This record gives sequence, C-alpha cells and structure tokens, in this order.
Amino acid sequence: MSERKDPDRWERMYREQDVTTMPWYYPSLDPDFEQALAEPGIGSGGVLDLCTGPGTQALALAERGLDVTATDISAAAVEKALALAAKRGLKVTFLQNDILDNRLDRRFDLILDRGCFHVFPPEQRDKYVETVAGLLDPGGYLLLKCYSYKEKRKEGPFRLHPDEIRERFSAEFDPVSIRESTFKGDRHRKPPIALFCVMRKR
Repeated sequence: MSERKDPDRWERMYREQDVTTMPWYYPSLDPDFEQALAEPGIGSGGVLDLCTGPGTQALALAERGLDVTATDISAAAVEKALALAAKRGLKVTFLQNDILDNRLDRRFDLILDRGCFHVFPPEQRDKYVETVAGLLDPGGYLLLKCYSYKEKRKEGPFRLHPDEIRERFSAEFDPVSIRESTFKGDRHRKPPIALFCVMRKR
C-alpha cells in the first residue's frame, strides 16, 4: 500500500478478501471523526467519504442522519458497501470514482478521508488537493487522517509530516488543527501512529 502504481490491486483485494480482515477496517465511526463532528459548523450538510473501502464510516454518518455520498476506486468495494447498507437499512450514495480522475459533479460541505491521501506518492498529491478543493464549498471542512512520519513499521502507506500537509494544502485551505492520533483497527495490536487534520476551505 506504499504507492499507487497498480490501482487494480484494490479491485483484486476487495473482490477476493473479507473486508473485516483488512488492516484499516474499523466497524464504527472513527473516534477522531466523531470528536470533530461535535464541533459547531462541521457536522451538517452534504458529506463525501473518500476511499470508503468497507463503507463503515459512511454508514456511521448515515446513521446520524447526514446526506452521505461515498466513493472508492474499487467497484468490488462499492458493491460490498452497498450490500451492507441495504442489510442495515441505511441510505448512502455509493459510487465508483477515482479521486485523481474525478467524475463527481457536485460540491459538499464536508469531506472525510480516512486513509486515502497517504497512498499517493508525492507527484500525485497536488492533484489530490486540487480535486478535493474543487469538491468542497467555501467554508467547508476536510477531515484528513493519514500515517504519521513517526510511524516506524515497514509496511503500510506513505508517512506524512505536518509541515508537508500545511504546505500542500496552503493554497486552498486554512489548517484548523493537526494533531497526533492513531489508526485503530482490529488487526493491529499496536495501532499505527497517525496525524488527524482538520482543514477549512477558503
């Protein structure tokens, strides 16, 4: 997962593997997202869950009554998330979409990214920022969670430093907060060190 040279690997992974065994699987709303959504002005309006994967974050948001769109590059991930939403009686608009070749034609008040930005190598990160900024209404928020430069295990995605995040997003966003956190997941005895970033679109 340290680079994105083979996007088809995501399709194979979601087609062949039980999502509950994936390292990033978390069955309920990530505690960092939950805390951020409690802040005034953040937890309302239309929401986009980027790289939704298992779909658990999108479904948790739908349970809160939010208007949720969730996308993933993998068609298999979308199919499985749709099935889970139907099973739980929840309404989420799940769509296959590549954030670097975006086909969405609407804007949102809030975008969640739990583990998407950090799969992109440096040369693709500005395109991500440009696209995400275009999908947010002015004054909207991006909640971004990624691996921290402090995480030392060999496997996993790219590591990010707070200074790079501030610089990459500076043309379009004001950082509200960037703090250290962890990625909680069933497969990790010791959760990976993460950065949790709240950014506001100008």
